[in-house]
Amino acid sequence: MTPSDAPAPLTQTGQPGRRPVTSRAQISAVAIDLFTANGFEETSVDDVADAAGIARRTLFRYYPSKNAIAWGDFDGHLDAMRALLTDIPPTEPIAEALRRALISFNRVPPAELAGHRRRMTLLLGVPALQAHSMLMYAEWRQVVAEFCAQRLGLSDDDHLPQTIAWMCLGTALAAYDQWLADPATDLETLIITGSRTLAEGVSALS
Repeated sequence: MTPSDAPAPLTQTGQPGRRPVTSRAQISAVAIDLFTANGFEETSVDDVADAAGIARRTLFRYYPSKNAIAWGDFDGHLDAMRALLTDIPPTEPIAEALRRALISFNRVPPAELAGHRRRMTLLLGVPALQAHSMLMYAEWRQVVAEFCAQRLGLSDDDHLPQTIAWMCLGTALAAYDQWLADPATDLETLIITGSRTLAEGVSALS
C-alpha cells in the first residue's frame, strides 16, 4: 500500500540501461534479497541503493535507516489495520474483531510467501534488527490497544488494553516462529488457529 505522502519519483543513478525501482515496497524487496544473500551486516545502504538503481540520498527519502528498509511499508499496513478495526460495527464482539484483524494483517498472497519468509527470517533472526523490531511491535500493539480501549471505555495505556495487545502480538509471533521452523506448515492456518485461541480468551470480556 502506498502512503498518502509518497515522495517524488525515484531518480536514476549513472548506470545506463538500468531502470530504477519506483516504490518503497520495491526498494525493500531488493534489500531483502541482498540481506539474505550477503548478510544484513555485510550489506551497506550503498549496496541497496546501487542494486535498486537509485542514489543513496533518494533511498533515504523513503527509509530513515537500513533497519527500516527490512520492514517495508509497515506504516501503510498499520493504517490499513487501523481502518479495518474502525470499520468493524460496534455490535461485533471485540474478540471476533481482533481475530479478523489479526488474520487480515498477516494474510500473504501465495506468490509473495517466499519473499515474506525471507523477510521474517531476517526480522526475527538477525540481532541487529531486533531492537528496531521492538519499536515496530510497539506501534502495532498501540493500534490494537487503542481499539480495545475504545471498546472497553478505558484509556489506551491502561493495563487491560495493553495486555490484550501483547496477547495479539504473541499470537502472531508464535505462528511465525512455527512457520519459519517448519516449511511444511501453512502460515494462514497457524494464524487462524492461534487467533481462535486468542478470541476464546478475550471473549470473556464481552
